[in-house]
Amino acid sequence: MKVVVEEYNAEWALQFQQIKGELQDILRGVKYIGIEHVGSTSVPGLAAKPVIDLSIISSRADMEAAIDALTSKGGYIYRGEMGIPDRHAFRKPGAFPARHLYVSVDGCQSIRNQLGVRDICRKDPAVRDAYGRKKLELARRDWRDVDQYCEAKNDILAWVLERAGMSNEEREQVRQLNTTATS
Repeated sequence: MKVVVEEYNAEWALQFQQIKGELQDILRGVKYIGIEHVGSTSVPGLAAKPVIDLSIISSRADMEAAIDALTSKGGYIYRGEMGIPDRHAFRKPGAFPARHLYVSVDGCQSIRNQLGVRDICRKDPAVRDAYGRKKLELARRDWRDVDQYCEAKNDILAWVLERAGMSNEEREQVRQLNTTATS
């Protein structure tokens, strides 16, 4: 299987804004903390799979209301935590632009990971460029599935998270989650 990783596309920021607007309409009346553009498409200059990653940050108390709104009003299919505690995944068949949508409990390991990678890559061009080069190199290989590609990124991701200030223990938790979630 070929994994598609492209050079940065400025359209991704516009696509995020479009999806965010749709989500704000769907979530009208639901309490949530924010809607964040995460993943590599959120970093200007970073190569990425052309899929917009978004995370709705919610309190644990308001999680069910967000899940209900996304499935009943938004046409999203709930996929559960998929091995990542406190990160609830959704898909929307036929949606354009392509997206990965999550509802994450405020402060959970997954959202700290996503925001840490995004923020250090936005702030430090050397980290961004090293991460991008590795992703492009890995994308040239043939993979059994996209999970195998994601697992192959563990070492560079650990390095990025170290630059973002995550402790050894936190980075090991991320590695374990990435390995568990892809198994």
